[in-house]
Amino acid sequence: MANKEQSYPSRLNKKKNNNNRSNSILNIMIALVFTLVIIIGATLLFGGDDDSADPESVEVAPETENQTSDKEDATVTAEENDLEEEQAEEDAQPEKDAAKEEEDKEKEEEEETKGGTITREDSNDPIVSETIVNTSWEPVGTSQSGDHVSSYQKDSVDWKEKIEAVAYATGLPQNDMYVMMVQNGGGPQKSIATVQSRDRSEKYRVFLAWADGEGWKPERMDVLKTLDGAY
Repeated sequence: MANKEQSYPSRLNKKKNNNNRSNSILNIMIALVFTLVIIIGATLLFGGDDDSADPESVEVAPETENQTSDKEDATVTAEENDLEEEQAEEDAQPEKDAAKEEEDKEKEEEEETKGGTITREDSNDPIVSETIVNTSWEPVGTSQSGDHVSSYQKDSVDWKEKIEAVAYATGLPQNDMYVMMVQNGGGPQKSIATVQSRDRSEKYRVFLAWADGEGWKPERMDVLKTLDGAY
């Protein structure tokens, strides 16, 4: 009887120990699952933000910085180019002045080697810029014969030859010249013609003399400032 009473509690203790072991294992599994859920949730929550932020910080920020640097470099380069161009112009100015002086000298020498001498004199006349005498001027030729009679009719041969001599002296083509006045020059074989270019930028008063059998010859020419009082 005593042996039966002792075996019953032993079976109860064994069963109780088995239950405690199962509960412990279950609790550990639940804790592991809970921890795993927390880790996955944290990864999805914080990991997603990091992924979306990283490309933006890596790609956009350096590009913006490069663009700003490029603009600054371009501005500095443009300013440097302007300064270099200004300096180059200043350095080249003495050469330009020397070239212009040489060109003017060559023109003077060329004028002197055309078989005559060109004289330019300032005038005391307020409407005259300068008076020019060219010893290389020659008579322009004539189709007239016999005793010469100066004519001031526009359709006459003599008048047309006067205009030809004026064009020769001034260098203005007849189709680019307004004839303002052709008048007697103080004698039967002398005339004075006042003309201007069609754009009115050039004005001249030409003094002509007749050479028998050779036509009208320019003797001198006034470069006019204005036509007021010129004739």
